[in-house]
Amino acid sequence: MQEVILLQVSILVKMGFYFKLCFLLFFCMFSKFEAAPSGCKLQEYTANGVLQGGDIIIGGVFPLHDTIDVSNLSFASEPDNRMCDDRFNIRTYRWMQGMIFAINEINNDPALLPNITLGYAIYDTCYNIPAAIKDTFALISGQQKFTPNYQCQLNSSLSAVIGASTSTISIAMASILGIYNFPQISYFSSIPVLSNKEEFPSFFRTMPSDMFQSKVFVLLVKHFGWKWVGILADDVDYGIQAAQIFRKEVESLGVCIAFSEMIPIVKSREKYLQVVDVIRMSSARVIVAFSCDTNIVPLLEEVVRQNITNRTWLASEGWSTSGPLFIIKKEHTKYWTGTMGLTLPLCDIEGLQEFLFQTNPTKAVHDMFIAELWEEVFNCLWSPVVEEKNKLQPNMSQEICTGLEDMRAANHSYTDDSNFRVSCNVNNAVYAVAYALHDLQACENGKGPFENGTCASIHDFEPWQLLHYMKKVRFIDQSGNERYFDKNGDVSAVYDIINWQVTADGVINFVKVGRYDARAAPGHQLTIREKDLIWNTGELEVPHSVCSKNCKPGTRKRVQQGQPICCFDCIPCAEGEISNGTECFQCPEDYWSNINKDQCVPKEVEFLSFYEPLGSILTFFSILGVTTSAAVILIFIKFMNTPIVRANNYELSFLLLFSLMLCFLTSFAFIGQPSVEFCVLRQIGFGISFTLCLSCILVKTVVVVLAFKMTTPNQNVLKHFQPIHHRLVVTATMLIQICICVGFLFSLPIAVQKNTKAAVGKIILECSKGSEHAFFGNLGYIGFLSVLGFVLAFLARKLPNNFNEAKFITFSLFIFFAVWVSFLPAYFSIKGKYLVAIEIFAILSSSFGLLVCIFFPKCYVLLLRPELNTKRGLMDRAHLTAKSTSKT
Repeated sequence: MQEVILLQVSILVKMGFYFKLCFLLFFCMFSKFEAAPSGCKLQEYTANGVLQGGDIIIGGVFPLHDTIDVSNLSFASEPDNRMCDDRFNIRTYRWMQGMIFAINEINNDPALLPNITLGYAIYDTCYNIPAAIKDTFALISGQQKFTPNYQCQLNSSLSAVIGASTSTISIAMASILGIYNFPQISYFSSIPVLSNKEEFPSFFRTMPSDMFQSKVFVLLVKHFGWKWVGILADDVDYGIQAAQIFRKEVESLGVCIAFSEMIPIVKSREKYLQVVDVIRMSSARVIVAFSCDTNIVPLLEEVVRQNITNRTWLASEGWSTSGPLFIIKKEHTKYWTGTMGLTLPLCDIEGLQEFLFQTNPTKAVHDMFIAELWEEVFNCLWSPVVEEKNKLQPNMSQEICTGLEDMRAANHSYTDDSNFRVSCNVNNAVYAVAYALHDLQACENGKGPFENGTCASIHDFEPWQLLHYMKKVRFIDQSGNERYFDKNGDVSAVYDIINWQVTADGVINFVKVGRYDARAAPGHQLTIREKDLIWNTGELEVPHSVCSKNCKPGTRKRVQQGQPICCFDCIPCAEGEISNGTECFQCPEDYWSNINKDQCVPKEVEFLSFYEPLGSILTFFSILGVTTSAAVILIFIKFMNTPIVRANNYELSFLLLFSLMLCFLTSFAFIGQPSVEFCVLRQIGFGISFTLCLSCILVKTVVVVLAFKMTTPNQNVLKHFQPIHHRLVVTATMLIQICICVGFLFSLPIAVQKNTKAAVGKIILECSKGSEHAFFGNLGYIGFLSVLGFVLAFLARKLPNNFNEAKFITFSLFIFFAVWVSFLPAYFSIKGKYLVAIEIFAILSSSFGLLVCIFFPKCYVLLLRPELNTKRGLMDRAHLTAKSTSKT
């Protein structure tokens, strides 16, 4: 049986129109005759619509009613195959009237399609695919009662179909119409997949693709600096794909998606509550909604019930101009003030508003939907309905529709010419078909586009022949804009950007605040007049939508674990780093971060200054040491001829006191801002002054030892160690130190360097490593001299008390050792100016140790005990010691 049917169908394609009809009638009789025994039958369907005959029919589908909830159908009885709800959509009915108006205008234009009358067949899709599929087959078959796959239209032929509105329904229709090569021109379907000519070869649209709509939303988010955005989308291909495109593009700009929720197509309060709960809990203040008015209205009503305010809504073109249709109460406008939406540009369709004013049920008897329009516009009921309702509710009073009401006096959105946006798309779609038919009619045989230069007949053409002209059609619309389809069947994307603002009488008004034109040069496609914008609750300031507030300068972002990159904590930058609130950057070597860590400032230059307390104290003790040494010199000069001064080799004593004055003066070279000259002076002055000091002490010690340890009866060694020898020893030790200093200066040149690593946030001015090596070279030689002097003095420590020079030298050198040994660990653990202070302290303390231990006892005798400053006083202890020895 299947092989027979396929054979008959193939014959139908190749035969003429009348023979097709005859064969169809014969086949139907034969099928019924043959099918009876096997139980096969052909199902008939019914689709009611608004029909007007003509030479050529243009089909149209519009969602005039909502769809019913089929989730609870029990199928205990046959369901209504239309699946249409009672809720009538005035907005889409106006679109339908726009199509009728355009066809009437074309029929009245003798130049466009002369001698051809266009008719129409318009059906209601009820926003569901099954109804749209039935409408499609009704259009193809040409009958309200039809059998799928059979064309039974005798007096006219279907040329093209205008529709559908939603992308999902357009996809379903395009899959069928594409098989038969019927041109389909959608006025409101924007899903990008419909641009795929491999899947939908006969699909066109006067509505821009969602690729552009999503791009405009991305540009708006970027323009206003929003970083935390929520997404709502219809749970169909249109919403899913638009949301995916938007999300991909906006995330590439560093914007984060706070939530992405699907709006159910089948009404579900449970799902609405779930979505609204997500909106309420989210900190996102900007929500992008890809939806149509039918689907989003229940969700927005739930938003109002839960009193969720302080949100900025970005509305897709599917519901951006639907506000007055569902926002009924004036007190609800506070929820939607500031909404921004994309709309199709307004166009001037001359005569359309007047055509809508003339709508009347007494004139349009063929329009099965006009009665519902009348009830909605004038809030009345037709008398049969009133009688039926009065039986159910006797106390209810309802006005009765008469059909004589004046549409002009209604002041309803149905006739508002400021909302003629989608109607412009419908108008352009009808005219595109008309101009394609005009080109087909104007074809000259021999110059035609088909085989052998033939043309198609305007009275009998195949749909694929009209499809050829649709791809090339170009015309100027009523607004003066050129219209054409690109290779994908799309038109250039142009959007108006509107802002929902409340008027003085409390109604929503759509104010145009910008425009997007894909034909403009990059960077100039989007224009926004921010001064005309009104935001939530009437505010003029752009709302903020961020997961985390921007970090202040001096801190950086640290992404919260498990959260998008827009959710972060602000943590301070490390020392020496600054930030602009995003990342921390290391300051240059000579710079440091300020207190707020938002600016690099020059590092503090550190050195031991004369003016700071520590420098002043050390300066004071240096001066004290110099003056004390000078005072001792004066005392020794005054008592130069006394026994105690003469007995202490006053030449060496004066030289020692002079060297101590140099030691005290050397400390001044360590205070103040370092320079190359002072660095050299530090090391040479330190080395020479202490070498001179210790060489004098060494000679004095040797003299004492020789005088008391190496003197035997009749032999005096001192006569071989004369003052000239003292001077030679001192000079020799000094020359060795000078050679050490000069050697270091030539091998390791001294310079001033900036040490940026020793102290945090500071530049320490210090002498270079060459100076440090020279310092320790000098210190090593000085240490050798002090050890040698200490050993000799220690051996002579038990000299007579009245002349205990060796004992004093031992104490002084012991102090010298203690100071410099304790200096070493301090030197390697302290940096900066305190290191210099430690050096000065070591110099001063060791110098004071030598001065006090060696000279203060003598000054004590000279000033306070003059009776001991005699030759006898100096010799008593020696005499007693000798006498005791002789007795023994």
